[in-house]
Amino acid sequence: MSHLLAVVNQKGGVGKTTTAVNIAAYLAAKGQKVLLIDLDPQGNATSSFGVEKNAQAITIYDVLINSVAISDAMLDVGRKNLRLCPANIQLAGAEIELVGFVSRETILKQALTEVEGQFDFILIDCPPSLGLLTINALSAANGILVPIQSEYFALEGLTQLMETVSLIKRGLNPSLAIFGVVITMFDSRTQLAHQVAGEVRRYFGERVFRTIIPRNVRLSEAPGFGKVIMEYDPRSKGAACYDALAKEIIRRARGN
Repeated sequence: MSHLLAVVNQKGGVGKTTTAVNIAAYLAAKGQKVLLIDLDPQGNATSSFGVEKNAQAITIYDVLINSVAISDAMLDVGRKNLRLCPANIQLAGAEIELVGFVSRETILKQALTEVEGQFDFILIDCPPSLGLLTINALSAANGILVPIQSEYFALEGLTQLMETVSLIKRGLNPSLAIFGVVITMFDSRTQLAHQVAGEVRRYFGERVFRTIIPRNVRLSEAPGFGKVIMEYDPRSKGAACYDALAKEIIRRARGN
């Protein structure tokens, strides 16, 4: 059975897509078969692998709206063990179009039944909102991975996210659980960053990963070159941390 993880935080700018693409790359490099689904209309996860998002004939939009098989939307992005289901701005209209669909909250879940056994990990990069796209991801997932930046407003909105998760558990997906929380954009020079990290650990306890992702300019630069950090600067601090995080994820997935 695949570990199907929704990478979710309704706040923008928390390192969500950076986390999703780099985890996907490192998991694949460690021999895990990975499918990354870009469910954000901005299509940044798609661009991060050097894929021209606006040139794609079939995207996740077609899977959700036009009943296209998800296997027909998957791309080989030239990385062993890694496939990508791309997105572009066309997906922005899906929030409105899905409203009129029967079982609109579980369309992605139904689509994934075709391929779930083919991958060790299926990662869904969610949009920074709690609309129907994110609800589809939460309905399909068996775990959520929450990136939280170590800044002043880090915990703002988390109550709403947890309430949404509880609603999904009660009504659509009883098996949904918090797989893990990762602290991102950590600046060890500031007292505030340490205070926020402490608050996050008090709130989530052992669900917080030991690995902390630092502020790292190389992580910010890599997507502009269509590369993940292990390709752009494998010796950087950001690369070392995402490598360590991927190892933690594999251990946790195995129950170790």
